[in-house]
Amino acid sequence: MIDRHSRIVDRALTRLKLRQLRLLVAVGAHGSIQNAARSLGISQPAATKMIQDLELDFEVKLFERTNRGVVPTVFGETLIRHGKLIFAQISNAAQELDDLSEGNAGRVVVGTLLAASTSLLPKAIELVLAERPNVAIKISEGTNEVLMPGLLSGEIDMVVGRLPSHRHRNKLRQEKLFEDHILAVVGPDHPLAGKTGISFPQAKPFGWILPPLETTLRRQIDHFFVAQQQYVPAVSIESVSYLSNRALLQSRDLIGLMPAEVVSHDVQNGHLAQLDWQVPFGHGPIGVSLRGNDDLSPAGRAFKAALHIAAQTRHV
Repeated sequence: MIDRHSRIVDRALTRLKLRQLRLLVAVGAHGSIQNAARSLGISQPAATKMIQDLELDFEVKLFERTNRGVVPTVFGETLIRHGKLIFAQISNAAQELDDLSEGNAGRVVVGTLLAASTSLLPKAIELVLAERPNVAIKISEGTNEVLMPGLLSGEIDMVVGRLPSHRHRNKLRQEKLFEDHILAVVGPDHPLAGKTGISFPQAKPFGWILPPLETTLRRQIDHFFVAQQQYVPAVSIESVSYLSNRALLQSRDLIGLMPAEVVSHDVQNGHLAQLDWQVPFGHGPIGVSLRGNDDLSPAGRAFKAALHIAAQTRHV
């Protein structure tokens, strides 16, 4: 007797059409079968029949009707997510074929968090291009909240930076590259620059450049501030743009909290100064996050290998 899983897989392989998945994703986006059908240029009765056929084939209810339209059930959300991943993979395959036809040796899309953007990634890119000079590399910068959905949907091949400790972790494969820590940095002309044995009360009068609210580091900072007699900075600037942060630190008496990997070069060459204050939070692994069950393209595997080499030789 064929079990339910095998039966559904057999139906999907023999009957499932990409236009059904396109409609499914469109209904999820529009919240309306009518609007989704209109966007795809098909009639509403035909769209309704296609959804009903999907529900019969997968033996689940995909959408619930409400007075505002339709909303996906948990089964619908799951199938929509996999549908998006299928279309992303098709797009990636088409892009890779296009790159190969134009003489490029494959393509890789890398998401980067601030902690990896200034030294680790450039070194990895140099290593890849030395072996594959025609590879097409796309870098997308942002926070985990922006990059992880793109990774899970297949639009991004890997995300490099501080490894998430809770959210998204069960859906990812993580490879640690090295441990990093947070430094408090200021401009070279800041009143605290060059002073020794700085205590937190000495830093209180100044403004701070902080990471966004949704980041793990920001939550750690906020907890620390609360523990310091409910401290609230006089000026607080949220930014993940390192170029902007560096310019602000050099022009104003602000304090920035940033990964050591990011600011080490500017501290060494005197563009920024490290405060003599040991930051009591923010230690964590820098690494690469990948989809848990996905195989990288040859270009992607080459880039991941280059990241490991760059991490091992970053201070050499």
